[in-house]
Amino acid sequence: MSLIVLLILLPLVGALLIAPAPEKSAKQIASLVTLVCAGVFLALAARFDWGNGQNDQLGVTWEWFKPLGLSFSLAADTITMLLVGLTCLLGPICAFASFTAIGERCKTYYAWLLILQSAMVGVFFARDLILFYLFFEFTLVPMFILISLYGSDNRKYAAVKFFLYTFTGSMLTLAGLAYVAFKAHAVSTSSDWTFDFATLEQTARAMSPVEQKWVFFALLAGFAVKVPIFPVHTWLPLAHTEAPTAGSVVLAGVLLKLGTYGLFRFALQMTPLAAYEWAPFLGVLAVLGIIVAGLICWVQQDIKKLVAYSSVSHLGFCVLGLFALNGIGISGSVLYMINHGLSTGALFLLIGMIYERYHTRDFRKLGGLASRMPVWSFFMVFFAMASVGLPGLNGFISEFMCLLGAFQAGGEHHWAPSALFPGATTDSLLPGATFGALGPWFAAFAALGLIITAMYILYMVGNIVWGKFKAPGHDDHANGHAHGHDAHAEHHSALPRDLSPREIGVLVPLAIGCLALGLYPTPVLRALEKPVQQVVAKVQRDVQSASVAEAPPGAAPQAPVNLSMEAR
Repeated sequence: MSLIVLLILLPLVGALLIAPAPEKSAKQIASLVTLVCAGVFLALAARFDWGNGQNDQLGVTWEWFKPLGLSFSLAADTITMLLVGLTCLLGPICAFASFTAIGERCKTYYAWLLILQSAMVGVFFARDLILFYLFFEFTLVPMFILISLYGSDNRKYAAVKFFLYTFTGSMLTLAGLAYVAFKAHAVSTSSDWTFDFATLEQTARAMSPVEQKWVFFALLAGFAVKVPIFPVHTWLPLAHTEAPTAGSVVLAGVLLKLGTYGLFRFALQMTPLAAYEWAPFLGVLAVLGIIVAGLICWVQQDIKKLVAYSSVSHLGFCVLGLFALNGIGISGSVLYMINHGLSTGALFLLIGMIYERYHTRDFRKLGGLASRMPVWSFFMVFFAMASVGLPGLNGFISEFMCLLGAFQAGGEHHWAPSALFPGATTDSLLPGATFGALGPWFAAFAALGLIITAMYILYMVGNIVWGKFKAPGHDDHANGHAHGHDAHAEHHSALPRDLSPREIGVLVPLAIGCLALGLYPTPVLRALEKPVQQVVAKVQRDVQSASVAEAPPGAAPQAPVNLSMEAR
C-alpha cells in the first residue's frame, strides 16, 4: 500500500479502534497511532526526491466514478511534504498534551482528533478537485465537535461562528472551482469530465482576464476566511479562546494553513492575471491585518486571546509574502506557514498548561511565575522570542523574507507617491527590483507590525513571567513567593507545580524545530527554490503575454525581470 494512502488511513483506523476500547485506553491508542503516522511520514520523506520537488511524486490514482471524472488521486510535492510533516509532528504532541486536560468523554475526543488529522493530510495530498474539496470541508466537522464539546464557557457560540464563517466562504469557492471544471469540460474533446488539478490549471490560465477575476474572488472568499485575512478574521480569536488546548494547536498549526495553501495552489496558479492585478489590494489587507490585530493584542487581558489575535497579525506577513509574487517572498511565506505552526502552537500549549493549574488566563490574576515554574518560564520566554522574530530563531528568517519579497516586488509598478517623489519610479527607488506588484511602501508599513509584535509579546512575558508571584488560590507575600500548601492546583488538576516530564517532552520537539529552522533553514529553502520559481515563472509568463496582447502596435516588448530568490 502507498505510504501516502497509509498516512490518511491510519488515523481513521485508530479512530475505529478507539470506539470499542475502554475509556481509559483512548489516549494510549491515539498516541500510538499518531507516533506511527510520524514514522510513516519519515519513511515517505526518505523516499521523496527533494531535489525534484516541483513535480508530483509517489502518486496513486484510483478511478472513482469515470463518467463524472471522479478519481482518488493523491501525490506529493515539496510544499505538500512540508505541511504534511508539520501535521504529523503536531499529531502526537496534541495527543500527549491532552492526557490531563481531557478527563471526560475521552473516546469521543481522541477519535475526532485522529479523524481531523486524516482529513488535513488528505487536503495536502489530494490532486483531484472533488477529493480536495471533500477533505477540505470535512475538516470543519471534527473541529466543530472539539470546540463545542470540549471548549470553554462560550464554546457553542464559538463553534457555530467558526462553522458558518468557513462553510459560507467555502461554498463560494466551490462555485468558482466548478466553473473552471465546466470550462474544462466544454473545451475537452472527450465527453468525460475531469477534476485533475493540472488539467483545470491549464484551463483556468487560458480564461480571459475577466473570467479569471471572478474565479479569483470566488477562491478568495473561501481561502481568505480560512487564513483568515482582515477583515474576515473575527471568527478566529473566539474559536481559539474557546477551543481546548489541542484544538487551538491544530487550528493555529495546520487548519489556518489550509487557507494559505489554497491561495498558493489555486489562486496563484489558476488565476495568475487576477492574482497579479489584485496583489496590491491583498497587500493592503495583509498590512492592515498585521497592524490592527497587533494593536488589539496590545490591549488584551486574556493571554490566550492575545496569542489568538497574534495569529491574524503573523499570517498577514504570510499573505504579504505570497502576493509579492517573487521567489523570495513566496518561499518566505511557505516557510512562515511552518514556523507559525511551531511557535504559536507551542504558546497555546504553554497557556493550556497554566490553565490546567490555575484555571485562569487573566493577566491581572497571574504574575511572577518564574519563581514557581522556572522550566515553564524558560519555554515561555523561548517561544515568545521565536514569535517576536528574534534572530537565530525560526520567526526571524521567514518574516525577513516576506518583507524583503514585498520590498523588491515592484518591477512593473510605480508605487512611490508622486507628491513626495515627483517623477520617481520603482526602478530609480529600487535597483534590481523583481517581478511583482507591491513595493517598498508595503514592506515599510508591514515592518511596523514587528515593533507592535515585540511590544505586546514582551508585555505579556513581563506580566506573567517576571515580578511578584501572583496566582488564584495563593497568598501573595511581600517577598513575591507564595507559602504553604498548593491546595488550589492540586485540587483541580493534581499536576506538579512545574512542568512534568510528559509536558517537557511535548515542548522539546517544537523548540528543536524553532532552533533548527532559525539557525539553518538552508535545506528547506533549497527544497523550495525550484517549485516556487516554477510558480513565479508561470505568473510572469502569463502576465507578460497578456501585456503583449494588450500593447499598442509597434510598442517594444517588455523585458523579463529577475525571478531569482537571491536577487537583491
